[in-house]
Amino acid sequence: MATDTLKSTTGASGAPGGRAPGGLRRLLLDNGALTALIVLVVAMSALSGDFLTTDNLLNIGVQAAVTAILAFGVTFVIVSAGIDLSVGSVAALSATVLAWTATSEGVPVWIAVILAVATGIACGLVNGVLISYGKLPPFIATLAMLSVGRGLSLVISQGSPIPFPGSVSHLGDTLGGWLPVPVLVMIALGLVTALILGRTYIGRSMYAIGGNEEAARLSGLRVKRQKLVIYALSGLFAAAAGIVLASRLSSAQPQAAQGYELDAIAAVVIGGASLAGGTGKASGTLIGALILAVLRNGLNLLSVSSFWQQVVIGVVIALAVLLDTVRRKAGATPVSSGAGGAAGLKGKGPQAVKYGLAVVLVAAVVGGLSIFNNGSSSSANPKLGLSLSTLNNPFFVQIKAGAQAEAKRLGADLTVTDAQNDASQQANQLQNFTSEGVDSIVVNPVDSDAAGPSVRSANKSGIPVVGVDRGVNKAETAALVASDNVAGGKLGAKALAEKLGGKGKIVILQGQAGTSASRERGAGFAEGLKAYPGIEVLAKQPADFDRTKGLDVMTNLLQAHPDVQGVFAENDEMALGAIKALGSKAGKSVQVIGFDGTPDGLKAVEDGTLYASVAQQPKELGRIAVENALRAADGKKTERTVKVPVKVVTSENVAGFTG
Repeated sequence: MATDTLKSTTGASGAPGGRAPGGLRRLLLDNGALTALIVLVVAMSALSGDFLTTDNLLNIGVQAAVTAILAFGVTFVIVSAGIDLSVGSVAALSATVLAWTATSEGVPVWIAVILAVATGIACGLVNGVLISYGKLPPFIATLAMLSVGRGLSLVISQGSPIPFPGSVSHLGDTLGGWLPVPVLVMIALGLVTALILGRTYIGRSMYAIGGNEEAARLSGLRVKRQKLVIYALSGLFAAAAGIVLASRLSSAQPQAAQGYELDAIAAVVIGGASLAGGTGKASGTLIGALILAVLRNGLNLLSVSSFWQQVVIGVVIALAVLLDTVRRKAGATPVSSGAGGAAGLKGKGPQAVKYGLAVVLVAAVVGGLSIFNNGSSSSANPKLGLSLSTLNNPFFVQIKAGAQAEAKRLGADLTVTDAQNDASQQANQLQNFTSEGVDSIVVNPVDSDAAGPSVRSANKSGIPVVGVDRGVNKAETAALVASDNVAGGKLGAKALAEKLGGKGKIVILQGQAGTSASRERGAGFAEGLKAYPGIEVLAKQPADFDRTKGLDVMTNLLQAHPDVQGVFAENDEMALGAIKALGSKAGKSVQVIGFDGTPDGLKAVEDGTLYASVAQQPKELGRIAVENALRAADGKKTERTVKVPVKVVTSENVAGFTG
């Protein structure tokens, strides 16, 4: 049977064990992930004086925890030459089941936890059945489960976050006020993974199946049953990751952990496992997850764009696979699991010494760099952090522009991050700002509830926080600078209804499920329509605030409702997509209203294809938010709520609207 242990057959001079002049090269090749982590830690320590603080190192552990837990489960699958693309969706579904049963259904919390874990195991078993007995390729089976799991999560939650039970939310807290519970859970599950892989029958079976499935079957292994267990374990670990993630955010987010399956797979591969199967180990997976966390954390501290962060991580994954190829060509070969006797015992001593020396080396280098960087991160200018929900939307790009212009005018250093509509990623960014010791934070929450724990952490550190466009729930903010989304929704309903003469059939394009902006704008529009009983809503469909999805969704709705007379889109991007789908009907037989007053939206109003946009003033939002953040940092009084007016912009007043 093949195992995860790699051992060189010959050294540079042909001597057994590689104890020849090429020994250092062999050491680096056989421990590429550990080497990469050491280099990254040293590099980040040299580049940022904020990296080596205790708070930041604990942040890295917390930020790696969910990815690592998911990756431990994926390790079982990849070692057996499979793949599991569903773990992110299964994590979200399991957390949603826990929150829904414990709150809406009144089920005791301990039973709700069991149901959540059972949900993860059941999803894994379904994957295993489809792969083992249905003969579906693992890629296809788990891709289907990815969609099913995410869909069920949205169905159960109705697209809105569900508050997490307080007794379970303690998993996202700290012990003794400093030791994060997610890190302890990650370490515990890492040890369980190592035990399963190295000391159990099912672990040996995984390596055998991954090494040669047919040979494993002929040797007497019940391969189909083993695969059921393997995918069930992956589902179990996904459920655990979902519970830990939701605990950090104090709510179960139906859209949580999107794309995390790719991070989990990347962590396993970076850690030295082969997608061909037969190799992989828990320690390597943990190192892979830490590499991803260190990269993201360090690049955030260095104010590197999140777009470039994706590029860097992609390059790291490619290099990891390339290293695996080089290592194999250089002569590193899998050792059979039966080679654990005397040879295995002999290898443990040198391996322990090797890791010990690595730790000592890193400690010495980073210690010296810490002394060198002491005080280097200080600046005469006040430091501000701005976390935006997304920069893939012109509205938030304008908030960023207004904030940067005001920061430059007032002589402040402003770091801007993009959460990419991921509440957990935003939580990481806010934690990074806190550990960096910025003077003040401006946050545009992905979700008002999910931002609460991270903002409370900033409060404890004495850092004032200003909300922009959306508020933060269950946390203290020095000010909220926002337009009234509910009032804007009501204005949109009134404008559309009056344009249609109080009668007509309309459709609604909703924003991304679970976001505060979508909920508030939709609620305001629904409230406004109550005054116009002659308006009939034919359909409501989410298009995720995206122009392309707005085009696709509107095209489909036109097939079912060709007699539609009006469209309300919860932002201008979706409205512009709807206009494209409507073609010549837009602005003539079908009236479209958007929201935000973006430059493209206002141009469409001028052209007559968009009837109106409920216009906010995003640059003004960004400017006022930075102004208030600096006032709060100086200990000056700020208004609790600063409302920036919204107005309906039509062709009649668009020329005079400056935004």
